[in-house]
Amino acid sequence: MTVSIVEMSPRDGLQNEEKVLSTEAKVELVSRAVRAGVRRVEVTSFVNPRRVPQMADADELMTALPRFDGVRYAGLVMNERGLDRALAAGVDEIDVVVVATDTFCTRNQGMTTAQACETAASLVAAARAAGVFTTVTIGASFGCPFEGEVPLGRLREVLRRVTDTGPDELALADTIGVAVPSGITERLALAREVAGPDLPLRLHLHDTRHTGVANAVAAVEAGVSTLDASIGGAGGCPFAPAATGNVATEDLVYLFGRMGVGTDLDLDETIAAAGWLEEQLETRLPSALLRAGGFPTA
Repeated sequence: MTVSIVEMSPRDGLQNEEKVLSTEAKVELVSRAVRAGVRRVEVTSFVNPRRVPQMADADELMTALPRFDGVRYAGLVMNERGLDRALAAGVDEIDVVVVATDTFCTRNQGMTTAQACETAASLVAAARAAGVFTTVTIGASFGCPFEGEVPLGRLREVLRRVTDTGPDELALADTIGVAVPSGITERLALAREVAGPDLPLRLHLHDTRHTGVANAVAAVEAGVSTLDASIGGAGGCPFAPAATGNVATEDLVYLFGRMGVGTDLDLDETIAAAGWLEEQLETRLPSALLRAGGFPTA
């Protein structure tokens, strides 16, 4: 079995960091991820730069990125303007977010969940017509910082609406890092029930409460083979209180490697990329492998 990791550090990893990296540094981050073996990278957000200033260079970044055989670049889009920019910039994929609760969805993208589902349907249709792969991510699938627990009935309804948009892939996001393995198993089973057997599922994990690695194992045991992660564990959501980064890419590479599950990523290269990113951001990143290294050591 092989687990595919979608590298989030250039987008989700940087969007909540105080220091804004240059376009050249972002190109280097993406290049380091690719050298480590990553084949899908979410490189930026095509959003209003006043809302997320760390992503203000989205168009310039896409132009500057080197192209590698077999590597796909994704951009996050929230509206038609963002989609137009993403398509003009030459993205290979788009990621559209629908937050499962109205309060968080309104704070995150200025619309209710129902409105976000309608927007997602329009964006997916337009991207499909342009020949671009689409993912719809349901944010706060496991809990909301404003409304608390997300009932299964609410998630079922959002899943139904999102599935009806016809994406190529469906992702559940633990945006604020509150999920535990039993919840991962339960909600992935619900997603599979609603989405049917053929729609690929993906999981977006945050390690806010140090459950990210355990949740990744639960997801793989539930049949999910595509996980989001961020080099160094960098990042977070600027619209969620106390948000922290994704589960660290290198921590998952080590974990699955020791379990005999392939990721096709080089652990040493990934750890080196995390160390480089920590230096660029001038802050300590939460990665465990960056501190401890792999095992056994030479």
